[in-house]
Amino acid sequence: MLNLVLFGPPGAGKGTQSQKLIDQYQLIHLSTGDLLRSEIAQGTALGMEAKKLMDQGVLVPDEVVIGMISNKLDANKNSKGFIFDGFPRTVAQAEALDQLLATKDSAISAMIALEVNDDELERRLLLRGKDSGRPDDANPEVIRKRIAEYNNKTAPVANFYKTQNKFYSIAGIGAIEEIFASLCSVINQL
Repeated sequence: MLNLVLFGPPGAGKGTQSQKLIDQYQLIHLSTGDLLRSEIAQGTALGMEAKKLMDQGVLVPDEVVIGMISNKLDANKNSKGFIFDGFPRTVAQAEALDQLLATKDSAISAMIALEVNDDELERRLLLRGKDSGRPDDANPEVIRKRIAEYNNKTAPVANFYKTQNKFYSIAGIGAIEEIFASLCSVINQL
């Protein structure tokens, strides 16, 4: 089973490349944001717990998110693998994900990071903000805060996977097809 964590700061191109990887390798897209919305819409116990917390402005605890991921894995036991989007964001989440996958006789195959410098990220997000309607993509100050938040809190997850020899870094600047070819080159060697 191929289980990938596609990693990178906001604007690195994860969404674009995720879809291409899903199509190429027949992976299941596992987005924690989508999972939360789906569980809430279905009225599951985990969904109702998450909604209650979100309505209070509280972050959904890792245990709840891991429970939702477990449900998604169980519902797709015969898949060729998963691409994790937006998770893990902390070392604690990476550890919890590893433990969950181990209970299902599986593991993360690789974390692949799309490396893009901060100036390019800001340029891309401002450009995306013109079409997306997302206020967080239109404000340079907010964009810089999002990038700093990623660098301070999420980037340490890379070290977690480096210690397992599962971390790969590729340039996230260039033509979409060139970046995709670099991703496939890494994946095809796993």
